[in-house]
Amino acid sequence: MELIYIGDPMCSWCYGFGKELTLLQRRNPQLPLRIVVGGIRAGATDVLDDAGKRFRLQHWTRVEKASGLTFNREALMAREGFVYDTEPVCRAVVTARRLFPGTDLLAVFRALQHAFYVDGLDTTNGHVLAEVVAKAVAKQSIEVEASAFLTAWNSANAIEETAADFRTARRWGVTSFPTLALQDGDKLYQVVAGYASVEAVAMQLDHVLDAIRSVA
Repeated sequence: MELIYIGDPMCSWCYGFGKELTLLQRRNPQLPLRIVVGGIRAGATDVLDDAGKRFRLQHWTRVEKASGLTFNREALMAREGFVYDTEPVCRAVVTARRLFPGTDLLAVFRALQHAFYVDGLDTTNGHVLAEVVAKAVAKQSIEVEASAFLTAWNSANAIEETAADFRTARRWGVTSFPTLALQDGDKLYQVVAGYASVEAVAMQLDHVLDAIRSVA
C-alpha cells in the first residue's frame, strides 16, 4: 500500500494542505508517500493582470483562514508581466524525484511552496527553482549544485516525465487539487479531494483502510 498525493506547488489549497499531509505522514509512517504533480496551470501563456491577482488573493484569504499559513500578498501584487505557468515548478518536483530517490519529496514540495507563497520568489524561473531545491535537499544531507539540478530540470527526460504525471492525473479523473489517494495493489481509492484538516483526512483514511480489510 502507498499514499498518492496529486497536487501542484503553485495551487494555494495544496499549499494549505502541505502541513496537514506532513502531520498525516508522521501518524502513518508505515505508508510510503508518492507524489504525482497535476499541472493546474501548466503551459499557461497569459500574463496575470490585476484582476487575476485580486482573484487569487481571495483564494489566499480563504486558505489562510483554513490552514493558518501566511501568504506574501505584496510580492504577488508587485510582480509585473508574470505568467502563472505551473509546469516549471511541477518539473522541479519531478526532477528532485528523479535525482534523489528515497528523499523526503514532500519536504522539497513544501520548500517550493514556501518560496512562492511566503518568500515571494518567481517559481517559474529555473534558476530560482534550482536554488530552492538545492537548499531543501541540503537539509536532508544531500549535496547538489544548483547548476547540476538546473541541467537535469532542463532535460527532455524531466519534461516528458512531468507531462506523464499530468496525463496520469487526468487518467485517474482527478479534478480537484489537492487529492490524496491510497493505492492497494492495482486498486486506487480516493481518500480526500480538496483541502481538509489532518483530523478529517486521518478519519477518512481509516474508513478506506477498514473497507479494504473488510473484503480482504
